Amino acid sequence: MDKEAKIYVAGHRGMVGSAIVRELKRQGYFNILTKAHSELDLMRQDAVETFFAKERPDYVFLAAAKVGGIAANAGALADFMYENMVLEMNVINSAWRNGCRKLEFLGSSCIYPRMAPQPIKEEYLLTGELEGTNEAYALAKISGLKYCEYLNRQYGTDYISVMPTNLYGPNDNYHPEHSHVLPAMIRRFHEAKEAGASSVTCWGDGSPLREFLYVDDLANLCVFLMNSYSGNETVNAGTGQEVTIKKLAELVARVVGYEGEILWDASRPNGTPRKLLDVSKAEALGWRYRTELEDGVRLAYEDFLCNPTRAER
Repeated sequence: MDKEAKIYVAGHRGMVGSAIVRELKRQGYFNILTKAHSELDLMRQDAVETFFAKERPDYVFLAAAKVGGIAANAGALADFMYENMVLEMNVINSAWRNGCRKLEFLGSSCIYPRMAPQPIKEEYLLTGELEGTNEAYALAKISGLKYCEYLNRQYGTDYISVMPTNLYGPNDNYHPEHSHVLPAMIRRFHEAKEAGASSVTCWGDGSPLREFLYVDDLANLCVFLMNSYSGNETVNAGTGQEVTIKKLAELVARVVGYEGEILWDASRPNGTPRKLLDVSKAEALGWRYRTELEDGVRLAYEDFLCNPTRAER
């Protein structure tokens, strides 16, 4: 990307989008185009088409999405599928119609089969049944990455897709019901510490294995790939390291300073038993993550403490 190129970051107020903006600025890109939801509703096809026809960005990072944890996904399957599919199709189609030089679509590792061989390679997409608790979200993301692939094949575009593992870091969502596991734990253990609670109960039995990537590391990869990768196959974004949910809870409690007992409610869903991405493709391209989990959790907790709106999100 030329330093003067016009770059549109969709979803710049979210955790991923804001990290991409930070990384772009860090690398000297300043012709960055952003629009708040009040200025541009990505669910409205006419508004998106008008925006692209007027602004004609050279590059697009599509980080906008409706996201949430197990409870949020399971309780609003139709909403997660419809909203994500509509907004991504609006943006990708308008980018293509208005001559966007390159687009990067941000997906999620939940696109892969629930019982995929581990670690999960990019080629395992659509080889098995999806995890039921977030199937709707996964189907929407699969549609987005496939649309990028089909535009490449039919019209010769240069649209790429990145599939991150579980993310965390600055500007995360700490809502008690709608957040992902790591930020939810940060909030829960912090509030338990403040209240002097003797115990904290977490969902499931603590056995699932998960991988976590600090969001600024993802942003670094996103800019790297925009400059150095073209291809129809998605690129996994992760660390190649995994931890049990039980060990994660113990780590978060230690970082937060909570000293009470950690209990487990096995009647609540565990989700996918194991989900570790094969990141050899990104590493072969010359990229590797930088932030270790404990360091990242400490940075995330600092962000939580400095986030004045965390109670409302």
